[in-house]
Amino acid sequence: MELTAIFLSLAILIFVAIYLYAPFMERRARRVTEEEHELSALMAERDRLINALQELDFDFKLGKIPEDEYPVQRRTLLQKGADILRRIDVLAAPSPSGRANAGQDTEARLERAIAARRADSALAKVEVTDDDLEAMIASRRKTRTKKSAGFCTRCGKPVLVTDRFCPSCGKALS
Repeated sequence: MELTAIFLSLAILIFVAIYLYAPFMERRARRVTEEEHELSALMAERDRLINALQELDFDFKLGKIPEDEYPVQRRTLLQKGADILRRIDVLAAPSPSGRANAGQDTEARLERAIAARRADSALAKVEVTDDDLEAMIASRRKTRTKKSAGFCTRCGKPVLVTDRFCPSCGKALS
């Protein structure tokens, strides 16, 4: 009986090992071609240039970049972006009609990509005056004071009005 249990355990162990090792034995891993790798690198470079353009625009608005240098730097980044978009178009769309159309509007596509990224940012989209900002801060403070009851006397963590016990240390609040 003991020998049977050992063989049964060994058989189960072998089946489990085969089941766990089966994915490693299969060669279903897709090989990445050199073209796909280059396309991925170009897409990453495009994203990096879009971020650089956004930072350049932001720095110019803050006055960190002189007015005479800004157009030159922006033009250089736009040219690099247009070149990368052309190379992406060549790799992504091998049809002749796609190549002819891609050369004409690459800078416009780059500008649209930058505008789309800016649209995600709430700061670039909404202009808030100082009075509006002060009113928002005051309303936020009112809602915060209604919720907050101060701090726990034992551990010093913040507690709310609705808390009967400190959520951190468990001390009864009066």
